[in-house]
Amino acid sequence: MQRLAVALGLTMSSVAWAEVDPNCQGLPIPADYNEQVQQDFQSNYFALTSSFSGVHAPVPHAPGRGSFGVHVNVMPPLSCEKRFVLNWTKTEDTNKSPVLPRFSATYAFPKLFGRVVPYAGFAFLPPVAINGTRNLIVSGEMGVGVEVIEHFDVGTRVHMSSQRTYGDIATAFSPEEPSIEDVYLGGTWGVDLLLGAPVTVGGQELTPFVSVGYLNASTFFFVGDSSFAANNLHPYSGLAFAAGLDTLLAGRLRLGAEFYGAPGGYSLPQADVESVAQASRYGRLYTARLRIGVEL
Repeated sequence: MQRLAVALGLTMSSVAWAEVDPNCQGLPIPADYNEQVQQDFQSNYFALTSSFSGVHAPVPHAPGRGSFGVHVNVMPPLSCEKRFVLNWTKTEDTNKSPVLPRFSATYAFPKLFGRVVPYAGFAFLPPVAINGTRNLIVSGEMGVGVEVIEHFDVGTRVHMSSQRTYGDIATAFSPEEPSIEDVYLGGTWGVDLLLGAPVTVGGQELTPFVSVGYLNASTFFFVGDSSFAANNLHPYSGLAFAAGLDTLLAGRLRLGAEFYGAPGGYSLPQADVESVAQASRYGRLYTARLRIGVEL
């Protein structure tokens, strides 16, 4: 599903045959291209794609109710500029899957103090083989929503997600070499503040919502054919936000959609002062996310 660049420490003489996607042929190498920056961006990018935003309002369900369904994260394709590796001599095949689905469940507990609604959520993708890789993703959230006044709710949530990808991710350096499995590990956790404004339109309750918070990512990548471990020197640590709409149709179908963004992180080495102004070079994501469930 995903192809990550991992070429640090490998000699250029070993990649003279390296392939470039025909759609990316002829692009000049940028003056500020850096192999470590490219590697860290790709490592962070795939961790960000599996971060767990709830895609729901501050109060996700009426107290004592929940839903079972799916979360779908859209995975925007990486541009040619972000797919080149090995000092611009090879492109990686990163754009294998346009979406990342997960089975999910959410439950809102009975009210506390008359207006506080605690809740919990869980999402899971089993390691089914897709395009030569297996992806195991486990995500969870816990939060509270508060019905402050009519048409205004607030809430907070903590969340985490863990991703393991197995397969020939980096690909071999020669067509004659055997396919050897690599391992990519990505994890995120964060804390969000949510605001919602439930309204009724034509008899249908809709809840526009926004969220803003802190997101932290960590990654590890091991290349099987070279026993090379790629170190992410700039793991994502920074802002994440979302704006969306949550609704319940016919009392049974729970739907949510949001625009999600992680514009750039600031977990930088002490000496890397110049890079602070360009933190988004090390990882960013703008995408759409959906939630579809059956309300119980």
